Amino acid sequence: MKIKTKSLCPQCLAVIDAEVYEVDGKILIKKRCAEHGEFVDTYWSDALLYHKFERWKYTGNAGIRITNTENGCPYDCGLCPVHKSSTMLAIIDLTNRCNQRCPTCFANAAAAGYLYEPTMEQLRAMMKLLRSEVPPCPAVQFAGGEPTIREGFVDIVKMARGMGFAHVQVATNGIMLAKSERFCRELKEAGLHTVYLQFDGITDEPYEVLRGRPALNTKLKAIENCRSAGLKSVVLVPTLVKGVNDHQVGDIVRFAAENLDIVRGVNAQPVSFEGRVDDSERSSGRITIPDFINALEEQTNGEIPRDSFYPVPFVVAISHFVEAWKGMPQLELSVHPHCGAATYVYVDDSGKFVPITEFVDVEGLMEFIEELAEEMHGSRIGKLKAMARILTRGKKFIDYDKAPSEFDKFTLTDILDKGNRDSLAEFHRKALFIGAMHFMDPYNFDLQRVQRCGIHYATPDGRIIPFCAYNAIHRPSVEQAFAKPI
Repeated sequence: MKIKTKSLCPQCLAVIDAEVYEVDGKILIKKRCAEHGEFVDTYWSDALLYHKFERWKYTGNAGIRITNTENGCPYDCGLCPVHKSSTMLAIIDLTNRCNQRCPTCFANAAAAGYLYEPTMEQLRAMMKLLRSEVPPCPAVQFAGGEPTIREGFVDIVKMARGMGFAHVQVATNGIMLAKSERFCRELKEAGLHTVYLQFDGITDEPYEVLRGRPALNTKLKAIENCRSAGLKSVVLVPTLVKGVNDHQVGDIVRFAAENLDIVRGVNAQPVSFEGRVDDSERSSGRITIPDFINALEEQTNGEIPRDSFYPVPFVVAISHFVEAWKGMPQLELSVHPHCGAATYVYVDDSGKFVPITEFVDVEGLMEFIEELAEEMHGSRIGKLKAMARILTRGKKFIDYDKAPSEFDKFTLTDILDKGNRDSLAEFHRKALFIGAMHFMDPYNFDLQRVQRCGIHYATPDGRIIPFCAYNAIHRPSVEQAFAKPI
């Protein structure tokens, strides 16, 4: 297997030819810069999983086109006509100030020598731009720096809700949440849905390496304050570095399951080697999505097997069904199949993990839903007939004898029928989401992945920029253009 693509020179950021290829059961990426020589890095550490995920590759609708191409991808981001995915989650940096000095910060927060902090008017314009996409961007995540130290943060959350975002998140280290239950309560009342909490392990050792300080008690206090304040959706986000905390992924998932009343998921992020990360650590610290999946299988004694994970575009059939049902465009999760992986697990009465794939034929179910969507688009069946087929034929994809008691056999039907946040929330209340998203750095940068990215930054100059392109190329110029001296 050899795939031709484009990448970046990690030294000069020039666009250069690259090759993704298989060797010894791994997927590597190799490239050569005329000035700086050859670079080889691990793309995916497990070739079998790579090929499984490749089956679900899907090219979607990119929504509005904002920027014309002059310099070529990835320098014309905004979104340019080359892009193939709409915005499924938008990120808005509220500040580059931070109350931590993490060695692993890809944003190089609090160390740039200038202040980047968009005004309320600029924030409103960015959110208006996101909501003007077709379909409108449904979710926004406030980040930084540390967004919770931004003055007026509660009002910014209120503004996002008022502009129609169905889901409002904050990516935070949790320090401010740990300090004040009242602050947590104000955020809930303002309309915050999810706390995307930096959570690197269940002991202090990983925090001392990755954050420069013992921080576990801060994380636990933040979770407790969210619980007391009524914020019922916390996602634990470990930054994974090989040899630092990859041995704790099973314990992190167990901790999440023990706190399922408030913790809705674990979303691991293999480290990106940019920002303040030392390149000398790259070869020893590089970890990919399959490393996380395989470690989790081992550390849960096979209860969460590697076969239970699927790529993000696996569920695009649900979007097609809801679009046919409602007669209006829906967001397609058409990101590159090797950008992320996910599964859902239940916990049975004995405390054992039961992945949804243990009792649901998920591949057969997705094919069935896609078939129904195509038939509804073609007007060969009506809504009542479609729902009748789900209630009858849909049952054959679920083995209720193996399903845990918490599983509601009508949950998936409700999601398809209602197609709204409430039905999805009911599903999330009963199952634990486990995922991984690997953001690229200049060493493993693949232009084909960037062009399918669904996580985008909104910027004050009226652009929407894919995540990895923003952090590898555009962040300094955007921040400096709107920066103030400290």
